[in-house]
Amino acid sequence: MMRYRTLGRTGLKVSEIGLGCEGFLGKDSAFYDEMFGLALSAGVNCMDMYSPDPELQRQVGRLIAPRRGEFILQCHFCSIWDGEKDQYRATRDPAEVEDAFETLLRNLGTDYVDIGMIHYVDSPELWEEIKNGPVMAYALKQKELGRVKYIGLSSHNPLAAQPAVESGLIDVLMFSVNPCYDLQPGDDDIEQLWAADKYAGTLTNMDPDREKLYETCQRLGVGITVMKAFGGGDLLNAELSPAGAALTPEQCIQYALDRPAVACVMSGARSPEDLKRSLAYEEATEEERDYAAAFASFPRIKWEGHCMYCGHCAPCPVGIQVADVTKFLNLARAQGEVPETVREHYAVLKHKAGECVECGACEGRCPFHVGIRENMRRAKAIFGA
Repeated sequence: MMRYRTLGRTGLKVSEIGLGCEGFLGKDSAFYDEMFGLALSAGVNCMDMYSPDPELQRQVGRLIAPRRGEFILQCHFCSIWDGEKDQYRATRDPAEVEDAFETLLRNLGTDYVDIGMIHYVDSPELWEEIKNGPVMAYALKQKELGRVKYIGLSSHNPLAAQPAVESGLIDVLMFSVNPCYDLQPGDDDIEQLWAADKYAGTLTNMDPDREKLYETCQRLGVGITVMKAFGGGDLLNAELSPAGAALTPEQCIQYALDRPAVACVMSGARSPEDLKRSLAYEEATEEERDYAAAFASFPRIKWEGHCMYCGHCAPCPVGIQVADVTKFLNLARAQGEVPETVREHYAVLKHKAGECVECGACEGRCPFHVGIRENMRRAKAIFGA
């Protein structure tokens, strides 16, 4: 059965598995009918539509019309259709952005979209240009008019996404989240995330800018929708994976959903079989979703002393939810203070870090050799309980 998560401060309830749109491009009506039949029957209630392909828009509009109020559309500003080349391109031209949005609404047969994404912002300089320019002004105007419920931003670079999240202008971040990208430092060039030389030798632990971004989103209530959870499929193939070993779709999805602020993974399914594999996550066992053992065995990637929130530390003999306590501890430490929202979330935990009896059972089970007892001491000192 599909589970739903709250998308940050929007309050929208989104299915853990959503639809990406790239697999639908160039397909006929029968394909759309089959894919949406599978998705809707499984409880999927959201889709990302980065592509402005007119046929895609019309087909999606046709299929969601009977349930428009229940279906959440994440559509993109700054993505337009080049009819001459029969492909999409990104634009920052205000007139093109406005025309593309009007065309989108017309093709979908709706008068609003739930999330209006500022498309593909991968450099801090571009974010500054958009923040202070006509594109953001137009997006805010559409929100004021009720034609866009919430504003989002899509990015692959934490150095661009961080100031966007901190600005207060965006409610949702679409970000590339997977256990290989998360090792790489921010870069304006997305190709560097998958470049072979970036994975030479042994890589250790998550890039601190990415960790900071996820924690900031959690603290500020900016919900994350995930793209590239499978790395374009490479992470599912041992020969192609930079990690040197293959993961399953269930492991990739669980990893993404375990990151702070993540609400939904947009599945880039290109066939009914692909979609079924992603949807199978909802019925998978804990053992099938578990990625910790696989990560610990990667030949070229290493997580050491870094909590992955995987839950292997459980069960605690006194009932402490160690992963939750550690997540709140990391959020507080990242700020140098205890934000009110973090303090309140910690306060409602049934068992606090101060109840730790330091038996060490959790550390013996942790695949990443995290100093959990020390973390519990720090949490008690910071939160006072």
